[in-house]
Amino acid sequence: MKTIGFIGLGTMGKPMAATLLSKGYSVIVYNRTAEKAQDLVRQGADLAETPAEAARNADVLITMLSNDEVLLDVFYGEHGIMHGVRPGLTVIDCSTVSPDASRKLHRELAQHYADFLDAPVSGGPVAAENGTLLFMVGGSHSVLNEQLPLFEAMGSKVLYMGPSGAGSTAKLAHNTIVGINALGLIEGMSIAAKANLDAQQFLQVVMAGAAHSKQAELRGQKIIDRDFANMFSLQLMLKDLLLAGSLTDTLKLPAPLLKSATGVFQMGLSRGLGENDLNAVVQCYEEWMHTKITASQPLAEEDKPETVNPSPSARERRRNQRVLMNIKLLLSLYEWEQEGAFSGQHIEGTLFDLSEGGLQIVSNYPLTLDMFVVIHFPQEAELPPIIGRIIRITPDKNGFRYGCMLSGIPPYVRIKLEEYIRHKLETGTPTT
Repeated sequence: MKTIGFIGLGTMGKPMAATLLSKGYSVIVYNRTAEKAQDLVRQGADLAETPAEAARNADVLITMLSNDEVLLDVFYGEHGIMHGVRPGLTVIDCSTVSPDASRKLHRELAQHYADFLDAPVSGGPVAAENGTLLFMVGGSHSVLNEQLPLFEAMGSKVLYMGPSGAGSTAKLAHNTIVGINALGLIEGMSIAAKANLDAQQFLQVVMAGAAHSKQAELRGQKIIDRDFANMFSLQLMLKDLLLAGSLTDTLKLPAPLLKSATGVFQMGLSRGLGENDLNAVVQCYEEWMHTKITASQPLAEEDKPETVNPSPSARERRRNQRVLMNIKLLLSLYEWEQEGAFSGQHIEGTLFDLSEGGLQIVSNYPLTLDMFVVIHFPQEAELPPIIGRIIRITPDKNGFRYGCMLSGIPPYVRIKLEEYIRHKLETGTPTT
């Protein structure tokens, strides 16, 4: 049987290499953190000191690495794969990387009379352990046919997608759906939780209804159990969505759902959830709605909220007492031109409240429903102008209180806005 070099022994690479060992292949392993290779060495694998050594002594070299940068470094770095390439070697990259990176390596290896296939996988660690992965392959069809027994040793389905880069493109399109589906599940469960529905009962609705999905199967119960152990990390999900966004930009394809999903996962990363499973992004929703998604049962002692300081937080005081924040704003008004209408005027207002979906602003100037306003915060806030639409008007002793739904606010702006408001509430810093 062929000797297989395997580089990258993380969540997916290690069980894939173990599967090859169990099928009787001779396997040479390399990992930047050498300790991760020891279990495989005990199972019979040989340990390479460098990527070049693994390439030099293998008939087929498989790579499973985290991103473009790491992959290219393993190829071109000191003692990298390119230093061990020889004619007749086949390299199979199972990483999720950009199609451009795959095509670059394909061209480079062809100049050395070596073959390259981009063959990212789907199925997760369990499928890697069971040898039931799905491979989506780009490159030469004849090379794929030559290596088909190797693919079949690790997977239950091998699909040829087209020329070099096609496998990587398919994986990015696939993971776009994964990210959007996961957020659809989390958002639906958040709606149910905010409306005081039992999460366990609602998940049964999802599983039995048209909303049933692989994400519901894999992560629905884990969300309820608050199990964020890493199956596929949030930071890797975000990496794939960003790569998909670059691809859609190249294709000049609008992808509004992709961009929205990317924004939400960016929020999760900014909250330090990157190394958790991607379902940990539910904690962003829980923070926004001040409710946890759980079944209707008593909380375990370790999950109960701390009550060391019984005094209400500034946020709670604001919510309970509706305290006027007294943050001065400047509003630019825009409305469709018609008889009696106006556009481009500027008025003063005061921020009254920050809600989950927008702002409440007090002004003595009469506005109309569905009018768009551009909200300018004090210079100290270092916030860009924010667009809002008037969706509610309530008489107020200071004139009118306007509910403004924010439109298209980028995730980092929302975070910065919340931090600015929180700082004002906690410190009581005088406003201008």
